[in-house]
Amino acid sequence: MDIEHAAALIPWIPLLPLLAAASSGVWLLLTRRAWPSTIVWLVHCAAPLLAFAISVLATWVLATGFEPDERFLTANLYTWISAGDFHAELALLLDPLSAVMALLVSGVGSLIHIHAAGRMRVDERPDRGYQRSGVYLNLLLGAMLVLVLGDNLVLLFLGWQGVGVASYLLIGFWYLDGRAAHAAQRAFVVHRIGDLGLLLGICLLFWAYSEIGQPTLAFRTMLEHAPALAGARVDVPWWLGLAGLDVPTWSLASLAGLLLLLGACAKSAQLPLHVWLPDSVAAPAPASALIQAAATATAGVYLIARMAFLYEMAPGAQATLIWIGIGTAFLGASIALAQRDIERVLAWSTVSQLGFVWVAVGVTSYTAALFHLISHAFFKALLVLAAGSVVVALGRERRLERMGGLRGPMPWTHATFLIGAWALAGLPPTSGFFSRDEILGGLFRAELYGAEWVFALGVVAAAMTSFYAARLYLLVFDGPSRASYSVGRGVREQNASMVFPLVVLSGFAVLGGIFGLPDTWGAWIFGVERSNSLHYFLVPVTGEADPEPADLVALAASLAAAFGGVAVAVALYRRHLRLSRRWLFRLVPLQRALVEGLWIDALYERSLVRPLRGLSHGLVARTLDARWIDAGLFGGAARAVHALADRWIKRSQTGLVQSYVFAMLVGVLALLAWLIGGA
Repeated sequence: MDIEHAAALIPWIPLLPLLAAASSGVWLLLTRRAWPSTIVWLVHCAAPLLAFAISVLATWVLATGFEPDERFLTANLYTWISAGDFHAELALLLDPLSAVMALLVSGVGSLIHIHAAGRMRVDERPDRGYQRSGVYLNLLLGAMLVLVLGDNLVLLFLGWQGVGVASYLLIGFWYLDGRAAHAAQRAFVVHRIGDLGLLLGICLLFWAYSEIGQPTLAFRTMLEHAPALAGARVDVPWWLGLAGLDVPTWSLASLAGLLLLLGACAKSAQLPLHVWLPDSVAAPAPASALIQAAATATAGVYLIARMAFLYEMAPGAQATLIWIGIGTAFLGASIALAQRDIERVLAWSTVSQLGFVWVAVGVTSYTAALFHLISHAFFKALLVLAAGSVVVALGRERRLERMGGLRGPMPWTHATFLIGAWALAGLPPTSGFFSRDEILGGLFRAELYGAEWVFALGVVAAAMTSFYAARLYLLVFDGPSRASYSVGRGVREQNASMVFPLVVLSGFAVLGGIFGLPDTWGAWIFGVERSNSLHYFLVPVTGEADPEPADLVALAASLAAAFGGVAVAVALYRRHLRLSRRWLFRLVPLQRALVEGLWIDALYERSLVRPLRGLSHGLVARTLDARWIDAGLFGGAARAVHALADRWIKRSQTGLVQSYVFAMLVGVLALLAWLIGGA
């Protein structure tokens, strides 16, 4: 395929899922009748599969048809916004970074759609909606592809909003469940907070580039002229000076980076805006897998990676990024240790793993960050989908204490879940081992204040990850069944369309490490010196130097964390279950705190939600709206009109013909007098 044809195909990557969602959704809206289930899933699975095929072709042309420094394809559809010297094109950019993300989103999304075709057939809720689920899934997939392929920040923001809307619809999919509705509202509010920061950051960058004579928001142009912003400073409000700041101005790059960081925190569920993702498990398992592994939660990572040049000019924002990431990784892993819901364990795991990705971006290990994002997408989608199969098989039972003994009745789910848990724990030879080892190596080599503490927290978080991954597997599949007899006797393996994606994802979870295999490992295992193909493909965008040899200290720490966490979990939950129960009894207060997410939700509820609710209900609704506007303004006007009609107009209507004739005569005489006087 030549370059022109490849560029012409790029718009079809996001367009195919969006067309599938639009056609199916409009039909439902107008007719209120669903298509046959076979047609529904044929349409909704074919769209992402075709998008993935086009992504593969375009990426192949990008990798083989260009010199490394010129690897980019642009599909310019038309000028969307034109105002003076500013032009925002409706254009799609395929460079190494967006190509990797497009492959990830469309590839994993396609497998999730295939799994959803089987899952939604066996779910017997009255509000299941075969066609509606396909519409929402494709809407999220298409919006995410617009986000990662957009040529400028304006188009990225458009895809960003689409991702937020689709996530809201999917999390609240079971609309008869109050828990799902509450979770969707929470996600919507948190995303709006982040959107404010993102929008302010975009406006600040537009102003900054306009000041240097380049009014643009296109990524390549921004990168080209970024050095001109290196020393720029902006005034800040006076009250920020009272907060202990040394100077009344901030570095423009730092301020813009922090504003973008707020938006990324909300989408990627980082501290302190992480609270929406654990509740997103109220969505169907395929939707939860897409949100956690390939779409919503990865959007913030892509934004930070795309704007990496900005953070390299802003040490303060970069340090904030690092500490938010390592704090989130540690917090998510800690809370996942004690969760009793199979899906909430995986949700908190996603929070933690994305924290690892963030801290890798912060220390400029961009390849390691994207490598772990890819491997995480494989094993997390696998685990979430497999957990959904377990929940369906157990009659929607999600409590770990009611599981166990599922190895026999669900052999395929058991085998694939074991591979996913192995990769999550970071055990060799899975992709999770290689990607997490690269991150820990980057933390060990990082030159920043407190680097040793960041590395230590990363190792501890990795050990806790291995522990809860092994604990989750043992409680679900090992030992005797703890389900009720009526539920346990009906457990069986799920249909082929649900199992097939698990098998494929498990293969990628094991073999996916080949794409980012470090040069040291490649030379040792295969005799290939430049085995880290992902790194060399991304170099034109990331600008990283050649990868450094693996550090033995970081490698030893990574292996010790992986095997140590698994060994402790096996010792407590398989061989010495009584001992584990005794320890858990002693640690009841800590366990309760971790189960409740360290009461961060309760803190937000008491410090923000309740005061705002009381303010809106007491002051705005009862006083301002009811008394001042309704009773005072509109009610007073109504009373005045009523009094005028009752006291004056009504009395003038006497019903006597003589009085009406007299009034007409007076009016005619007054009119004549006015006309004569005017003449």
